[in-house]
Amino acid sequence: MKNNFYLILFCLLTQLSLNAQELRISVDQLSENITDYKIIDVRNHEDFSFSHINSSLNFPVSKSYENKKVDGKIVKPNKMQTLIRDLGLNVDDNIVIYDDGIFYDAARVFWTFEVYGFKNVKLLNGGFDTWEKKELSVSSEISKVKPSNYIASINNKRLSTKFTTQIATKNPNQIVIDARGYNSFIGKESVAKRFGHIPNAIHIPANYNLEKENELLKLKEVTTLKELYKDVNKDNKIVIYCKIGRVAATNYFALRELGYNVSNYDASWKEWGNDINLPIINKSKVLN
Repeated sequence: MKNNFYLILFCLLTQLSLNAQELRISVDQLSENITDYKIIDVRNHEDFSFSHINSSLNFPVSKSYENKKVDGKIVKPNKMQTLIRDLGLNVDDNIVIYDDGIFYDAARVFWTFEVYGFKNVKLLNGGFDTWEKKELSVSSEISKVKPSNYIASINNKRLSTKFTTQIATKNPNQIVIDARGYNSFIGKESVAKRFGHIPNAIHIPANYNLEKENELLKLKEVTTLKELYKDVNKDNKIVIYCKIGRVAATNYFALRELGYNVSNYDASWKEWGNDINLPIINKSKVLN
């Protein structure tokens, strides 16, 4: 009987570890274990060239978009394959991604890497701003790398499209989350021709996942994030969207860390809101 109890307990703990993962790393942790990771700086090339964390490689967040001026669609496989090969990366590498501390850009690239099959990706909590604030080692030297043989393949479980999002709005086992600001959600402002939100979407703004500490942004603690998402059923598939699949990647990251089955709709409202054949809800008409 006692053996059965321990077996059940082991299975439960194993399942919990599978469901939730520590996907963030602090600047102190990275500093102490910097040789264990390949580090990706997603700031623009100019900022990267001036100063970056030692041994970092530059993958500007702009490269994660196929055409940012049109919508937020993710970079196509042929382009991603070239980018990753040039960085010398492989899907099993231990990777840490950082931006200037705003978190949204780092989260977008984190999601992009997961879509393209990378298995061991973390975000630097606090970003480069926190790293500099602590006066940790930086460099302007550009690292030389040996190109990899990476083959691009897409993990469709992490990427939502217009079609799959339409299905999600009608499926009781799926939840759509709008990560934009309140005025965008209720239809008072829009980056598209139409105003409002996707039907049945619930509203959890991206900035709700973040907090300020000594004037620097950081991701909220896991216990706080659990409270934020307590009404989101963990048995359901989650689809996140925003304006162009950027800030929604922050919600994506938080939900991934909490163990949810989540995907990011890359083209987001800029595509949906401009397609007159798709339904929308505009609460501003009701509020006014």
